[in-house]
Amino acid sequence: MSSIKQFQITFDCAVPERVARFWCEVLGYVVPPPPEGFATWEEFDRSLPPEHQGSAFVGIDPSGVGPRLFFQRVPEGKVVKNRLHLDVRVGTGLVGEERLAALEAECARLIELGAARVRLLRADEFNESCLVMQDIEGNEFCLD
Repeated sequence: MSSIKQFQITFDCAVPERVARFWCEVLGYVVPPPPEGFATWEEFDRSLPPEHQGSAFVGIDPSGVGPRLFFQRVPEGKVVKNRLHLDVRVGTGLVGEERLAALEAECARLIELGAARVRLLRADEFNESCLVMQDIEGNEFCLD
């Protein structure tokens, strides 16, 4: 029998701190304290060689329950649909118009943060409604 392992979710992106701060706002995550000996993350970043400055950023669940989010700079931009995406669970237990209202309210909040609405997938005989969105670098996610 295997034990459950901790894991982190890694995002490839162009501007790690910007994308990390977006997802921290979306999920209620926080930026952890900077490494020992540094007053701020900016100070830590300036201590790195120029080619590594701004290359990574982190968000954590303040309750310690959710996975760590790691954002790393990559040279290539997003080209095709994600093979993996996050479902942000804002409508759990809600159905019909009540669910749609919760999804739309969260969609409006996330658009103010820089997200883009892609499309509403209406409920069918198998699934409840969800909203497909994109984060500030075009990565797809769902409001579920």
